[in-house]
Amino acid sequence: MIQRNPGFANLTAGYLFPEVSRRKNEYSKNHPDAKIISLGVGNTTEPLTPHIAKAMSDYALSLGTVQGYSGYGDDFGSSDLRKKIAEEFYPNENIEADEVFISDGAKCDIARVQTLFGRDVNLAVQDPSYPVYVDGSVIVGAAGANNGSGYDGIVYMPCTAENNFFPDLSQIKKNSLIYFCSPNNPTGKVSSKEELTRLVEFALKNECIIIFDAAYSEFVSDSALPKSIFQIEGAKKCAIEVQSLSKPAGFTGVRLGWSVVPKDLKFADGTSVNKDWGRLMTTLFNGASNIAQQGALAALDETGRREMRSVIEYYLENARIIEKTVRKWKNAEVFFTGNSPYLWIRFAGQKSWDIFDKILDKCRVVTTPGLGFGPAGESFIRISAFGHRADVEEACRRMENFSM
Repeated sequence: MIQRNPGFANLTAGYLFPEVSRRKNEYSKNHPDAKIISLGVGNTTEPLTPHIAKAMSDYALSLGTVQGYSGYGDDFGSSDLRKKIAEEFYPNENIEADEVFISDGAKCDIARVQTLFGRDVNLAVQDPSYPVYVDGSVIVGAAGANNGSGYDGIVYMPCTAENNFFPDLSQIKKNSLIYFCSPNNPTGKVSSKEELTRLVEFALKNECIIIFDAAYSEFVSDSALPKSIFQIEGAKKCAIEVQSLSKPAGFTGVRLGWSVVPKDLKFADGTSVNKDWGRLMTTLFNGASNIAQQGALAALDETGRREMRSVIEYYLENARIIEKTVRKWKNAEVFFTGNSPYLWIRFAGQKSWDIFDKILDKCRVVTTPGLGFGPAGESFIRISAFGHRADVEEACRRMENFSM
C-alpha cells in the first residue's frame, strides 16, 4: 500500500479547536442540564447585515434566470471586486487590482502559501500564533516532528508581555518565510509602524518573505497603528498580505478573502512570485463563489462599510464588557488593546488546559487554552468577544468571582 504522508504522523494531538469542542461536548454529556456559553473559537455570531444579505440573495435568485446565470467566474476573482479591494483597503499603498487575488478565505490562502513555497524553506512564526501556520507547514513537510518544545525546522519567536509581544528578529535565519499576524491572534497585539518597519527592514536585509495575516485589521480603531504591511516602505518587495471578510463582515461561513501579492516581489532567481501565485490559484482553485463575491462588493460600498463598522463596534463593546469582569480576577494579568476582539489573560505558573477546564467547570464558559497557540502561550487563555450580547453578559456574571 501507499505510505502515509509523514507530515500527518508528525502532528501532535488534534488541531486546537476540535479539541476544545471535544472537551466542551464531553462536559455537556456529563452535565446535560448545563447551559454552556462559548467564548472560545473566534466564530462570528451576529447576522449578516441587511444590505449585504440582500445583495447575495438577489444575486442567488438571478442565477435561476437565463439573463442572470453565471458559471465559472474570472480566474483571479471579479475584476470589479479586485479593483474595489485595492481602492478601499490600500488607498495610499499603490496596490493594483492585478496584485489582488480573491479566495475563499485567509486560512485557505495560508495553506496555498505553503504549497507555493514547498517543503525546502526556512520557517519562522510568532509564538503564540494561529495554529495553521505551524500545522500546515508540518503537513507539507517543511517542518519535522515535535521535539517537546516545538516542531523541528521552525524558529519560534516568543511574543511575551516582557517584550511587548513583539519578537526578537535576530534569531530568524536568512531566506526564511516569516509568518506574522497583526492584530495578533491570540494576543490581540497590534504592531506599531516602528515595529513593522523593523520587520520589513530585517526581511529585506536577510532575503526573507513575510506572510502578513491582516484578517483582524478592521478592528484597529487607533489611526496611528498600521492596518496593512504595505503601509511600510519596502514591504512590496518582501511581503504577501492575507486578508478576509470573515470577521469584519461575518463571512466565516460565506467564505471570502484575498491575498495581495505585489509584482515587485521576486524569488531568488528573479522569477515573479505574483506570476507563480496566479498559476497556483488557477491550478488548485476554481474561484470564490460568485454569490460571496457579490456580497463582498456590497460590503465595500458606502452602505456596506457603514453596516460592517457597526458590527465591528458591537464585538469590540463585547470585549470591553468582558474586560471589566476579568480585570477583577485575582492573580490574573489581562492584556487587551481595544483594537482586537480577543483578550489574552495570564495566570502565572498555571497550565493553560487546567485554566480552561476550571473555567468550564466552575463557570460553564468555554475559552481557548493559550498553549494551543504555541509554547509561549502556556499559562494563558484567550477569551473571544464573538458572541450575542446577552450570552456575553451572562458569561460575565458567571465569571465575576472566578479564581484559580
